[in-house]
Amino acid sequence: MSSLLLIVTFLPLLAGLALLFVPNKEQSLPTVRATALWSSVVTFVLSLFLLPSFQSSSGLQFAIDVPWIPQWGVNFHIAVDGISIWLVLLNTLLFPLAILTSMQSVRLREKMYYILMLVLEAAVTGVFLAQDIVLFYVFFEATLIPMYFLIGIWGGQKRLYATTKFVLYTMVGSLLMLGAIIGLYVKASAAGYNTFDIPTLTSLIGDGSLVLDQQFQFWAFLAFFLAFAIKVPLFPLHTWLPDAHTEAPTAGSIILAGVLLKMGTYGFIRLAIPLFPDAPFMAIGPAGLANLRSIIMALSVIGIIYGALVAAVQVDVKRLVAYSSVAHMGFIMLGLFSFNQIAVDGAILQMVNHGISTGALFMLVGFIYERRHTRLIDNFGGLAAVMPVYYTYFLIIMLSSVGLPALNGFVGEFMILLGSFQEDWLMTLIATIGVILAAVYLLFMFRRVFFGEVTHAENRNLKDLNMPELVAITPLAVLTLVIGLFPTLFFRHITPSSEAFVSDVLTHADDDFETASTDINVEDGLGGFVSFNTNGGDL
Repeated sequence: MSSLLLIVTFLPLLAGLALLFVPNKEQSLPTVRATALWSSVVTFVLSLFLLPSFQSSSGLQFAIDVPWIPQWGVNFHIAVDGISIWLVLLNTLLFPLAILTSMQSVRLREKMYYILMLVLEAAVTGVFLAQDIVLFYVFFEATLIPMYFLIGIWGGQKRLYATTKFVLYTMVGSLLMLGAIIGLYVKASAAGYNTFDIPTLTSLIGDGSLVLDQQFQFWAFLAFFLAFAIKVPLFPLHTWLPDAHTEAPTAGSIILAGVLLKMGTYGFIRLAIPLFPDAPFMAIGPAGLANLRSIIMALSVIGIIYGALVAAVQVDVKRLVAYSSVAHMGFIMLGLFSFNQIAVDGAILQMVNHGISTGALFMLVGFIYERRHTRLIDNFGGLAAVMPVYYTYFLIIMLSSVGLPALNGFVGEFMILLGSFQEDWLMTLIATIGVILAAVYLLFMFRRVFFGEVTHAENRNLKDLNMPELVAITPLAVLTLVIGLFPTLFFRHITPSSEAFVSDVLTHADDDFETASTDINVEDGLGGFVSFNTNGGDL
């Protein structure tokens, strides 16, 4: 199975390199499209073989660990656990669907487009598998280049502004993270540990063999936080996202929402929190009245409400979905930083749910844009009668995004709110308003697009979904039902890994910090939570 991880990671890259040798002629385009599609399909099928052999209780599995730059302690170390396995599967699923969708719309520089898509797939898979900090950083940065060109060449009228903003935000965060990585290596080397290996460093820091002073932990965590919070994106670092989504081609938005944003939340789970476990509990501000954890939770809640309110006033349906992503990712961050087992489980599942539901929404918006060349909500109306199949799929996906019971969005959001309530009832109560607002703006948009009279002549003869579009959207619609009805299939793998994550975090929390387990036999929530810094006050 170790070799399978290599294949899943590098098969898309090899396919992309192979396309370089295909003649750049009109006659070669069917070969280019087929190579891109079928290499991504094969990658997904192969990734499915990881599941039967995966042992839920065994931590990191299928590892490959070989020296890469031995004099610096850099290894090519990849492995998968119960968290990353679902993100890898999400990634390998969305790419063939995005490529299939692209075949309906992309006609400019197709060879270059599909090469960039395949390179991007390999880089994202590498992020979720990397177990070496340098390797993680290389894959993390490698995703920026193809995404820059995908938006910059195949995007909308304001694509240059959107790509510039996207790159500037991402590069600032990445440079800060690089500085923190170098600082960590210097500290580890001084203590006699010449390694960038994530499990090794996490273990050394966790058991006290490698001691990082509080000042270093604070600034290093802050650097990682900015890099990952920009990628999430967390309010107020979110402003690049609506522009990037609005200008990106349909496939770019599917991948951006589906998996690229998850690199931020995954980075917190894999790197920022385990490497600097004391930092979230350090008191900051006047008289130590707050800590980083409570500030991040507050920003998450603000993002939930802000994203929902701004989404509610959008006139462009794609921009509405983009702002809904800000709100949904706020829920995930709230769950992660509650450090409550129930909420963390829900947040990890919601990472997958958001990729499915929001990726599908962007796909559906792309389908109608190809027919009408507009995304303005007022330019539609009455589409339920004109495109009944499209209406049905949009209804299912929209309701999953709202969080309707029996669909995937409900399970994750409910667990996040249930677990977070036990840690901070006030923040969770405010976040719950975001659930109501999401129902309001999504249902209001849905009514305006699909019901009423067909007032625009251009809408009267719109064709319903064709076969390639049905093939692309159906797996995502089915998954919203499967996850909603059978979530334990996913928690079976997620929970052991998330339990290890939460347990490691709580060893660095104060004795007064209480959390509930997944059996929901809960005690009181945060109670008299005392900040990590003994000079700080109570929250």
